[in-house]
Amino acid sequence: MTSKERAYLRKLASNMNAIYQVGKSIVTPELIDGISEALEARELIKVNVLKNCMDDPRNVAETIAERTRSEVVEVKGRKFVLYRKNKDKPKILQ
Repeated sequence: MTSKERAYLRKLASNMNAIYQVGKSIVTPELIDGISEALEARELIKVNVLKNCMDDPRNVAETIAERTRSEVVEVKGRKFVLYRKNKDKPKILQ
């Protein structure tokens, strides 16, 4: 992903609300499945890391990105943005 594409995705994500929250149980298979389905449908999602999660938000983002085969666009505070291009019907970056 180029820096221009990353900047464009950050701009799109700035107005989005987080659709998933990572809590005390950190990364569960159910969370990974849900995020993967959301990425399939939306391509770009924002995730919130709650204060009761003892892990670093950047580590959580990288772990989830690796398991969902997506890319971390941005980690800002306790929120991060993930992107995965839909191979059948790309919506955002073409």
